[in-house]
Amino acid sequence: MAEGVSPTIARRRVRIAVREAREAAALTQAQVAEEMEWSLSKVIRIENGDVSISIADLRGLLSLLNVRDKDRISALLADARIARARTSAKQMWWREPRFREYLTDDLRRYIEYEVEATEIRYYSIIYFPGPLQTREYGAALTGMFLEEGEMSQEQIDVLVDARQNRLEALLRRVDSVHIYCLLDESVFWRRPGGPAVLAAQLRQILDLAGQGLVSVRMLPYDLSVPIANNASFDLMRVGSDRADSELLYRENGMKDEMVDIRSETVRHRQRFDQLWLRANDESDTISFIEARVAELAEKPSSRRL
Repeated sequence: MAEGVSPTIARRRVRIAVREAREAAALTQAQVAEEMEWSLSKVIRIENGDVSISIADLRGLLSLLNVRDKDRISALLADARIARARTSAKQMWWREPRFREYLTDDLRRYIEYEVEATEIRYYSIIYFPGPLQTREYGAALTGMFLEEGEMSQEQIDVLVDARQNRLEALLRRVDSVHIYCLLDESVFWRRPGGPAVLAAQLRQILDLAGQGLVSVRMLPYDLSVPIANNASFDLMRVGSDRADSELLYRENGMKDEMVDIRSETVRHRQRFDQLWLRANDESDTISFIEARVAELAEKPSSRRL
């Protein structure tokens, strides 16, 4: 086990090991609950990473799941001890009541891993990814739901604050995390809040790229490949150099979900890599963004998508 492993990463390693061992033993979660004399919800919460498992419970569970390798057991028990450690409340702002009320469980779980990520890949076909948004862009974008009566002003303020907190956390780790941002050309034309807001948003992307935090590529309108099959999604690598260590987060307009299933994350990563290679490279994309900023400054009233 590596030195300095965080409770978040340690808990994930335990829950993945438990889930994979259960599947290898051909047992359902209900069967495990019955054999361990636990509630089904306890098994689900352990495998989802919602709770940490005690050392005694883990020993019994590994025995049930026929995990016999002593080194493997020792490593998992060590991870379980770390997983039960507490991160300071200041670092875990997403657990504050105001954020718990308006952020979904999956989004809060995603943010918990986000602060540990070494690589993040954003694929967006509509708007700039949340943590990369300026406050004004995020407020204008989310404010549309206020006009439709789908959100309160309080909820909008919380969502915008959450995005700013996430950006600030990424900026504090500029030397230990890198973001690959793959955007459809429409993202650079759509203007929530008007031309000035979009111009400021574009300048922020240029600044983040200049700091070395973000690599950005654009999928131009004239690209002759299907680009919307997967809709928008995020991929995040945590705790390992393996491609299958990634987590997937996606929204479909009705709900959001965090996915930690290897077949799904690998499929989305392959799709991302394919499109990344076909997109305009970073230099051409930066030049396009700079031209858009200049155009918005010269013709702030132009009406294009």
